[in-house]
Amino acid sequence: SASEVEKEVTNVIEKAVQELGQLKRVESTSSRGLSTVKAVIKDEYDKKSLPQVWDELRRKVNDYQSQLPPGAGPSFVNDDYGDVYGVYLAITGEGYSYAELKDYADLLKRELLLVKDVKKIVLYGEQSEAVYVEMSRPKMAALEISQQEIYNALRAKNLPADAGDIDVGKEKYPINPTGEFTSEAEFGDLLVSSNGSKNLVFLKDVADVRRGYMEPPKNMLRYNGKPAIGLAISTVLGGNVVTMGQGIEEKVKELQPLAPLGMELEVISLQSESVTQSINGFVVNLVEAIVIVVVVLLFAMGLRSGLIIGAVLFITICGTFVFMGMWNITLERISLGALIIALGMLVDNAIVVVDGMRIKMEQGDDAISAANEIVGQTAMPLLGATVVAVLAFAAIGTSKDSTGEYCRSLFQVILISLMFSWVTAVTVTPLLCKYFLIGKKKPGKEDQKAKDPYAGKFFQGYKKILIEAINKRYITVGIVVGIFILSLIAFGFVKTMFFPTATRPQFFVELYLPEGFRIEDTAKELEAAEKYLKGLDGVTNVITEIGGGDPRFLLTYVPGKASSSYAVMLVSVEEYNAIDPIFQKTQSDLEKLLP
Repeated sequence: SASEVEKEVTNVIEKAVQELGQLKRVESTSSRGLSTVKAVIKDEYDKKSLPQVWDELRRKVNDYQSQLPPGAGPSFVNDDYGDVYGVYLAITGEGYSYAELKDYADLLKRELLLVKDVKKIVLYGEQSEAVYVEMSRPKMAALEISQQEIYNALRAKNLPADAGDIDVGKEKYPINPTGEFTSEAEFGDLLVSSNGSKNLVFLKDVADVRRGYMEPPKNMLRYNGKPAIGLAISTVLGGNVVTMGQGIEEKVKELQPLAPLGMELEVISLQSESVTQSINGFVVNLVEAIVIVVVVLLFAMGLRSGLIIGAVLFITICGTFVFMGMWNITLERISLGALIIALGMLVDNAIVVVDGMRIKMEQGDDAISAANEIVGQTAMPLLGATVVAVLAFAAIGTSKDSTGEYCRSLFQVILISLMFSWVTAVTVTPLLCKYFLIGKKKPGKEDQKAKDPYAGKFFQGYKKILIEAINKRYITVGIVVGIFILSLIAFGFVKTMFFPTATRPQFFVELYLPEGFRIEDTAKELEAAEKYLKGLDGVTNVITEIGGGDPRFLLTYVPGKASSSYAVMLVSVEEYNAIDPIFQKTQSDLEKLLP
């Protein structure tokens, strides 16, 4: 029972896990015939140190195996729980048996393991074949045959053994004895003898021999109601899921002539396509943001100044990509999002230098003198401001929990881009200003007073506002503090979320039946739900995983518990915008359909 499993097995494994110094907490689930213990490690251990932690955990669990009751174990430590299977396919075949589907799945598994960046391939929903010998006790009693005698006879067949060899001249030939069973029908001709009797009995005289599948199945997979076998493929550490996906597509095309007629390879999840679409979308947003910044600068600062700052921005972004490559930072949503966040700050340093040099050159200074004066005055203040901006994101980059590990590239990209923007502002920017900004000649004695570039109405009006604000400093500070307090109050009405709503065109439907429900009955219960979901407008495919233990095909997806009474349906739609109306209707309709 579940209570006995908890006392005899779960408690023993929990004690072994709790000896781990890196442990944060332990969770366990006990059910009839199964104990599942989940170890959660402290946040400061990352992907580099975790393999050593898992090795230590495995050793401690193995040390406690002797304390388990007879028939329990051995315990299995799954340290690949966090692996993400970026490619998840389903093999279907109308009219084909599970054995035939598995033969094709094994072929694909063997060949696809050779593709670049493929780490591991697991099958989901496979049904292992078995030969069942169903004994007839009345016949066994009449012929004086015991169960143990049948076990001994079966155990002695099909054992690989060295039969020796024979010398023929100078050559040696191995002896390969015949008589092994090649089909289940031959099991019936096995001779069984009774102890103390010379009579031999055929196995088929005391038992029925049939070929089938392991009962009950561990888990099951259906694709649009058709039996299927899942093929989940993970990427090696540091590998490129896009490159792997392209390699798998090419390999599958090469193997297409070997596919049995009528067998189809359906896509459940193909992360390479999703990543490519997401990256392309972010790149478009990045280019649009750059264009917007440059256009605004052209209108605000003039043609030459705007083009100079745009060129410096382009150099800064290119340099950032170079350093990202040196630090092994890949282009993904977080790193590209960091570039978009930093884009408005990347031009700040260059604007200060360009505007300062332009003013000096309009006053008659030559470019070299203007560069020396402006860069000398602003270099350190700009560096300080840049460091302050970088430190604003340091909490994310230095965090030791999962958030820091997941979003560390945000801090790294901002650090690289902003510091590089300061370097280009004090080096490349003055050089471009020297060659492309047009100044005025130094005024002679006859013109002692050069034209003041700040004599315009805009600057004069701005100057008056500044002087008034400084003269009434207490009122100014009070207004600033009031606005700050008002912003904090208003911020409480803003909806907060770490990530925006998912744009994946797929949603999940989980089903929990009473504990102890047979997996075959669980599958039967879902047939009506599958037909209902497939008939909804906008739904393209319905994938049903029964029995839990399915592969993690998304980083944010948590596989369900291994239970014959649990199932999850993955519903794919044409557009992610259609999920909300479909989901609301589905929730109420399925509650009526599956009370």
